[in-house]
Amino acid sequence: MYLVKGGAAMARPVWTGVLGFGLVSLPVGLYTATDSHTIRFHQLQRGTADRIRNRRVNERTGDEVDLADIVKGFDTGGEYVIVEPQELDEIAPCRSRSIDVAGFVDLDTVDPVFFDKTYFLGPRGAQYGNVCALLERALAESNKAGIATFVMRGREYLVALKAEEAEGLLTLHTLHWADELRDPHAEVPDLPGKVEATAAEVKMAMQLIDALAMEWEPEAFHDSFREKVEALVKRRPPARRWRRPNRRRSRPVPSTSWRPCAPASSGPGAPRTPATRPPHPAPGRWAGRRRRPRRSGRAPDRRPRAGS
Repeated sequence: MYLVKGGAAMARPVWTGVLGFGLVSLPVGLYTATDSHTIRFHQLQRGTADRIRNRRVNERTGDEVDLADIVKGFDTGGEYVIVEPQELDEIAPCRSRSIDVAGFVDLDTVDPVFFDKTYFLGPRGAQYGNVCALLERALAESNKAGIATFVMRGREYLVALKAEEAEGLLTLHTLHWADELRDPHAEVPDLPGKVEATAAEVKMAMQLIDALAMEWEPEAFHDSFREKVEALVKRRPPARRWRRPNRRRSRPVPSTSWRPCAPASSGPGAPRTPATRPPHPAPGRWAGRRRRPRRSGRAPDRRPRAGS
């Protein structure tokens, strides 16, 4: 979502609050730093433009289940522990109004495997720009990162605050919790670990690396598959395009049956159902025509009658 300011589109922050470290409190906002360009397709029925929808279905009975009848179950291996939505709401963390830095660590000691999602961190107001710039410069020169925890959108995050010296701004990175990282020795078979190598072998490996050394230019790399899919969609002929249907649902057709429902019971106390008439015959050749009376061959008697 974007805001318009001075004729330019401004991104809306995903979180606003106060960044606190020591005796300093800085009003800040978080902004999404990345944007996924993954192409997403809708599922359609072949030969139509009708969307395919997923429904909540009981896997045992095949019946659709109303959302109000759905609860959460934690699988313990042999049984489910049922948890009601209101129980989760009672223990859900409240939204943080501030990001309080617990301390600063050497940035090199934070393994890149911990980093998850990146946000831009900016001041909420031009009057706080100098404070942000000063903090960014101090973090860049000291090569430190601030570590903190805070709650956003009902979830608690471990984050690292660091400086992007090339851009002159602050970034906030969500981190994986320590127990979320997998043990490489349990995941990778035949992991060699540290290998004793001679100086000559190490020198030869270094020469191979130096021969392929280059500057980091991320713009030089492209998602070739996405570009091919985009080109495929653009050159699709009109015969392979389907117009999206009206989203309005058609009204159900009323029943035309004349047969009444059977009464629930019979007897003196049973409700009386009105008598029904059989259905009209289908209109034929003479349907709708009024039958005219037959005309007699004799002329009508026009003589005056007595008393007239």
